[in-house]
Amino acid sequence: MLEIQDLRYRWRGASADALVIPRLSLAAGRTLFLHGPSGCGKSTLLGLLAGVLVAGAGRVSLLGQDWGALSGARRDARRADHVGVVFQQFNLLPYLSVLDNVLLPCRFSASRAGRCAGSPAAAARRLLQRVALPEGAWGRPAAMLSVGQQQRVAAARALIGQPELVIADEPTSALDAALRDDFMALLLGECQDSGATLVFVSHDERLAARFDERLSLPDLNQAARVPA
Repeated sequence: MLEIQDLRYRWRGASADALVIPRLSLAAGRTLFLHGPSGCGKSTLLGLLAGVLVAGAGRVSLLGQDWGALSGARRDARRADHVGVVFQQFNLLPYLSVLDNVLLPCRFSASRAGRCAGSPAAAARRLLQRVALPEGAWGRPAAMLSVGQQQRVAAARALIGQPELVIADEPTSALDAALRDDFMALLLGECQDSGATLVFVSHDERLAARFDERLSLPDLNQAARVPA
């Protein structure tokens, strides 16, 4: 599903590489817990895995396709077709309704829309029921929801249309213990049911036991071993 070979990434204007990863691979359907302290490059790596960022050297591939070999427009289309993302700050469109926020990936990707059982609208309603969001809230603007409710909408949006890869960037950081546990059960259960590969980033190592694989980014990233 995912493969990294001889990756080097350096932010523009920086004097040193932020990430140096010789090799990393993750098979289809596996779940990976990636952890490390703030500032160690976790979000940068997720951007590279999703094709938002492009490696300066080496290869980052999704489903056998090197992101770096694609134009910006083709990366955007491929991401819409194959990747669901749960952002740390959720990134819902505040003026759109809950239902319209969940449907956004299907509006950008005919492939995602075609993988919805019945119709995209039916799939969105099913996911909102799975995340236990009251039906009375589905027509409300996302800005009117609580933090916990917004987080559940963000999960439904990432999962609609059965993307092959789901990326979650510290999505539980704003949640209390009960909401965190409910969210983890939902996310892992939906990925298992659809066969999706999950890359989950968090500094909360208490969550690691729920995953197939666990990696420390500071241990993986050779750039972190270079003396300042």
